[in-house]
Amino acid sequence: MRGSLSLFGFYNALLVFILQLPKNSADPFQLKAPSFIRGAYGESLTVPCEYDPKFREYTKYWCRGPIYKLCRIVVKTPKQRYHERWSITDDKEAGKFLITMTSLRKTDADKYWCVIARHGKNIFSGVKLIVSDKVLEDPSETIKLRWWEPLRWIIFLLLVLSLALAHVVVWRLKATRKICHTNVSQRCNTNIYE
Repeated sequence: MRGSLSLFGFYNALLVFILQLPKNSADPFQLKAPSFIRGAYGESLTVPCEYDPKFREYTKYWCRGPIYKLCRIVVKTPKQRYHERWSITDDKEAGKFLITMTSLRKTDADKYWCVIARHGKNIFSGVKLIVSDKVLEDPSETIKLRWWEPLRWIIFLLLVLSLALAHVVVWRLKATRKICHTNVSQRCNTNIYE
C-alpha cells in the first residue's frame, strides 16, 4: 500500500511538472517570432523577433533547447552580441531583434527561443530550426506542398470508401441471388432497391 502511494505521489509530481512547462509564453502583441524557419546547409539565415515598444530597453537573448526553462543562452544583448557563427542585433526603433546564423550545420537543427528578460516572468517565443540540403526558393512550392497534404488524405479516404461501398453492393446482390435460388417456388425480384 505504501509503495503505491509513493508511486501515486511521483506521478502527481510528474504531471504537475509537465503542466508547468510552458508551450509559448509570448502574447503575440508582446513578442512575435516565426514558429519554424528553414535554412540550407552551409548558408546563413536571419530570424526576426518583433516586440512591443515598451520592452525597448530590456535585455533580449536567443537560447537553444527543446524546453525553454532548460535552454542554453547562445547570444544576448547588449554584452554577448557575437558567438562563433551567431550574432544578435536589437533595432529599438523598429521594435525588432534579429538573430543571424551563418555557415549552418546539420547539428544546428533544434528548438530555439526568442526571449525578452524581465523581472518576474520572461517573455519568450519558440522557433523550430530545420536545416536541409536545399531550401525551397519559390514560395509557390511551399504552397503546393501545403495543399497537397490534406488533398492526398481526402483522395485516399474516398478510394477506401468507394471500395467498401462496392463490396457492400456485391454482397447484397449475391445475397439476393442466393435467396432467389433457394426459394424457387416464390417470385424472385432481383431489384435490391425496392
